[in-house]
Amino acid sequence: MRRDAGAARDNILNAAEGLLLEQGPLALKLADVAQAANVANASVLHHFGSIDALHAALMERMVGQLIADVMAIADEGGKRDDQQEAVFQALFDVFENRGAARLAAWLELTGEWRRMTHVREAVREVVLRRAAFGDVTPKQAEDLVLISVTLAMGVGLFGRSLAELMGKSEGRTRKVGAEVLRIYHAAQQQA
Repeated sequence: MRRDAGAARDNILNAAEGLLLEQGPLALKLADVAQAANVANASVLHHFGSIDALHAALMERMVGQLIADVMAIADEGGKRDDQQEAVFQALFDVFENRGAARLAAWLELTGEWRRMTHVREAVREVVLRRAAFGDVTPKQAEDLVLISVTLAMGVGLFGRSLAELMGKSEGRTRKVGAEVLRIYHAAQQQA
């Protein structure tokens, strides 16, 4: 079946995300992604150039969707605390449940994180939007992004395992991470 370039890329990225969720970043090999997408290896290379570029494109897509979700939450209006809570949960969801933490760690370990130039602009957009609410400065908004992503990464990478090792419930690490974010955010507003 012949698809337009955008649909072909989406098909390949959907297949890669499915493999990431099912088997982890080690499953994101050229042949495995091509097979899961029901395309030839050459098609993956044609659309992405390399498997490393595919990894970066998948991460950028995940971050892009997270940014879109965060902006939609901000645009919905409502109580600021409810919005902030929804943002925290969206962040934990993408890193914990959609595999972004595992992929980000893989990109970091392989040095491929430098390919994600799109992320810089996306984060800048979130920082500017967050600071526009007027309750935190741009520097405080940057720090909130840093701590939020760091906590979400940690929860996504080993939160479940650590909770199990400590005899805690499956969602305990996420609950603690979200509470740390709430406390940090409240402290920033008072500073």
